Amino acid sequence: MIRKYVFGDPIETDAVTARIPAETKEFTEDHIRLVKDTEKAFAPAGGMGWIPEGLDAAAVAAFAQREASPAAVFTCELADDGRIYGLGENIRGINKRGWIYESNCSDVPNHTEEKRSLYGAHNFLIVDGAATPARRFGLFLDASQKVTFDCGYTDRRRLTITVGEGGFTLYILEGDSLSGIVREFRSIIGRSYIPPKWAFGYGQSRWGYKCADDVREVVREHRENGVPLDSVYLDIDYMERYKDFTVNEERFPDFPAFVKEMKEQHIHLVPIIDAGVKIEDGYPVYEEGVKNGYFCKNEDGDNFVGGVWPGRVHFPDMLNPEARKWFGGWYKVLLDAGIDGFWNDMNEPALFYAEKHLEEIAGEIRKFEKDKLNIGQVLTLQAQFMNLAARPEDYRTIRHNCGGKMIRHDYVHNLYGYNMTRAAGEAFARLSPEKRILLFSRASYIGMHRYGGIWMGDNQSWWSHILMNLQMLPSLNMCGFLYTGADLGGFGSDTTEDMMLRWLELGIFTPLMRNHSAIGTRRQEFYQFGDKESFRRIIGLRYALLPYLYSEFMKAALGGDMMFMPPAFVWPEDEMAAQVEDQLMVGESIMIAPVYRQNAEGRYVYLPETMKLYRMRGADDMDAEILPAGHHYVRAALNEVLIFVRADHLVPMAAPAEYVDGVDMTKLTLLHFLKKEAVYEMYDDDGESRGETLEGHLTEIRLTGDGAVRVNGPALLSCEMMSV
Repeated sequence: MIRKYVFGDPIETDAVTARIPAETKEFTEDHIRLVKDTEKAFAPAGGMGWIPEGLDAAAVAAFAQREASPAAVFTCELADDGRIYGLGENIRGINKRGWIYESNCSDVPNHTEEKRSLYGAHNFLIVDGAATPARRFGLFLDASQKVTFDCGYTDRRRLTITVGEGGFTLYILEGDSLSGIVREFRSIIGRSYIPPKWAFGYGQSRWGYKCADDVREVVREHRENGVPLDSVYLDIDYMERYKDFTVNEERFPDFPAFVKEMKEQHIHLVPIIDAGVKIEDGYPVYEEGVKNGYFCKNEDGDNFVGGVWPGRVHFPDMLNPEARKWFGGWYKVLLDAGIDGFWNDMNEPALFYAEKHLEEIAGEIRKFEKDKLNIGQVLTLQAQFMNLAARPEDYRTIRHNCGGKMIRHDYVHNLYGYNMTRAAGEAFARLSPEKRILLFSRASYIGMHRYGGIWMGDNQSWWSHILMNLQMLPSLNMCGFLYTGADLGGFGSDTTEDMMLRWLELGIFTPLMRNHSAIGTRRQEFYQFGDKESFRRIIGLRYALLPYLYSEFMKAALGGDMMFMPPAFVWPEDEMAAQVEDQLMVGESIMIAPVYRQNAEGRYVYLPETMKLYRMRGADDMDAEILPAGHHYVRAALNEVLIFVRADHLVPMAAPAEYVDGVDMTKLTLLHFLKKEAVYEMYDDDGESRGETLEGHLTEIRLTGDGAVRVNGPALLSCEMMSV
């Protein structure tokens, strides 16, 4: 059951696609209590003037410092064993209790534990253990402005949600299980984005591939060493002076011919598109945007000027449908060159500086041209230069045209990256109506999951970020983001060979599998390390698992389920399972437990039930053993992947190939843990057509107790048991 409450006059986000009538009665919920006076909730306030009930003096002071003028505050008491799941892309664990999270899309390069927001705003959570008659419920706060979730930080026994100034819509969801609530939520926000099948292959990326020969070197090394590869990503250096929808002709002469050359080797080039449009006469994107009024304004009505990679830029007004259609149309330049995949970046939007504020600082400096600066003045100027980027004061000067009304940016900040990707997704539906295009983004809001996936942003080559990568997966799935993954090996800092191998051993399971690093860091392509054979076999294992991974992704996308689930979602009555936050179910058959600690030769694993462990060194090199339910220390050499198969479940595997198109999905071997009978429904399609459905694409594979394999469905499969 879903109940909808509308507060004030919300800005339409289009996050929810289902038609749900709003409740007309006064908000009175057992699940969560409104503690702000609703009559005053939507008018700008000069100060707080009130405090939530039940907070002590220290908590009141902390609250006042954080939120000077909230629109509303909701609170819910938590039981001692209460847990909070969700909130999508965020730091810390799967259970979010104990910290403060903010929905405020932010360009945050260091994902450390004190952060409260990253690139996405995903306002869906499940309370599992409220101290109310309704112990379990879901909540989606559809609000384009900043929202703060105090998940027991101020008071461990209380969840407090603070909505920034402006209207919003609240949805309360009930279900008989955690996964049931997720399915209910997913049913109202629309189907998750589905990429082409080749996008499930391995991708190599680096900020620093500056020319066509750099890309050719990457491809040559992979092909000569037999290491699978399907895509190479082009960061900002492929552009002409960082201008969107341009190609540097000196570095990439005859770009369409180069794209064709790569496709002949089964390589897809995936260029980056940034949010800022360079201010430059003669640049048609800039000139068209100015002529038609498609850029964001400032308070005076002039086009807002900020600074990002191209220098001085304007930002397309992604909240204006006409501007969105115009910007999306520009992707045709690269589609016509043969490109069939994109990643959108810098779209929170990132802001290195606002020109007006920069001019103010320059004016301050000019005052001291003839005078000596004292240390206080020096420190003041230094602080001003150190804090030029992403100033809230600067964002508040930006204006958007929303339905003819000029809206302040901070009221819609969390919708910007979503609508940039929406612009591309809607354009692809027009420009490529029959064929899927790869698309993912850095910034996002719920609703964007229908147009593209996300990668987890500019992480670091830290061991802790392998665990963070794992823990984000189920939270993102809850919010509809299925096509996701992290920068394997880490984007910033210097990785190591063992870290790269361990991260890949998780990355072979994530739908987006991309090795990406920053300029100035250690090169981390597989051929930079000594043990090339282990890299070849582990990456090859991803391709061997494609029949299972693609099938589980498609069933989750088309059926509104999660691909990655914490043990607590699968074994809700097992209290120990609720404590496990470094193991995940991947689809219906397997549990993964990656190693994420330096120099570890294994790890502790908790099994809620008896499972079969496959210790895999490649698609054709493994051993297996059956482990009973309980705690185990499981060894895992640096070149081994741990896969736990549930009883009477199957995992179809193919022979590895050097690219996705080369994987024969009709000749399969079956990983299995057979007790009585195992049945698996495998999904397959042509991998590129739109209009995907479960009907007509599911083939049943049945393994009986006598070892016989029976196949029933549209696919002509040849299957045999793996004898391990």
